[in-house]
Amino acid sequence: MLCSDVTKKLSFGGSIKDGDLVIVYEKRDVMKAVKVSETSVLQNRFGVFKHSDWIGKPFGSKVLSNKGGFVYLLAPTPELWTLVLSHRTQILYIADISFLITYLEIVPGSLVLESGTGSGSLTTSLARAVAPTGHVYTFDFHQQRAASAREDFQSTGVDSLVTVGVRDIQGEGFPDEYSGLADSVFLDLPQPWLAVPSAGKMLKQDGTLCSFSPCIEQVQRTCEALKSNFRGKSIVSLYSHGFINSIEKHIIC
Repeated sequence: MLCSDVTKKLSFGGSIKDGDLVIVYEKRDVMKAVKVSETSVLQNRFGVFKHSDWIGKPFGSKVLSNKGGFVYLLAPTPELWTLVLSHRTQILYIADISFLITYLEIVPGSLVLESGTGSGSLTTSLARAVAPTGHVYTFDFHQQRAASAREDFQSTGVDSLVTVGVRDIQGEGFPDEYSGLADSVFLDLPQPWLAVPSAGKMLKQDGTLCSFSPCIEQVQRTCEALKSNFRGKSIVSLYSHGFINSIEKHIIC
C-alpha cells in the first residue's frame, strides 16, 4: 500500500520541457500558472513571450518579450502553487500549512490521511513532506472537485505521492483498509466530530490527529469527541478566524 519508489520525489533541478507547468512571475502580487507548449505564446502588458524560448532554460530563468519586457519562470513548488491555484474551496496558506506539518510530525515515509481535499493546497505540501517513500490518501465527497484535484496533482508532479478518493468521511468514515496504518490524520470538515471515531481507528498508536475549523464552536464539539475517543494519542486543534490563529497540542490521557 505504501509507495516505496525513491525516485518519486519533487525535483525541479532540470530544464523546462514542453508540457511542463511553470509559474510565470510578473511582480510580487502577479503570478500565474502556465503549461508550456512549444507553439503557444503568453501575452501580457510586458509584450509577447514565445513558449519555444522557454524550453531548455532552467527554472528561475528571466526571459524577455518582443518588447524587451521580462518575466521569471519559476518552478511550481507547493508554496507558489498555493498562490496561483484555482479556488474550488477556501484554502489553507503557508502560515497554517507550516504549523500543520510540524505539529502532525509528518516526515519522509509517513502515511497521511486527509479529508477533505478541497482545492488541494494543503495536499500538495503534504506530498512534498512525505516524499519520496510516503503517501497521502486524500478524500472529498464532491466527485468533480476530486477529479479536478487529480488533474492538478498530475500537473504539479505529485500524483505519484497522492491518491484521491471520493467518499463522505463524515458519514462513512475512512476506509477500513487503512486501519492502524496512518501516521497522521487531517480533518477539514463542516462537522469534524463525526469523523473522529473513524480517524482514531486509522491512526497508529503514536499517530497524530489534527482538525482545522473556522469556528470555535466546531472546535469545542470536536474536542468533546476527542475526549471520548482518544487515550494517549497526540491531538492538534487548530482554530483560525480572520487574522487570529491559535494552536494547541496536548495528550488525552
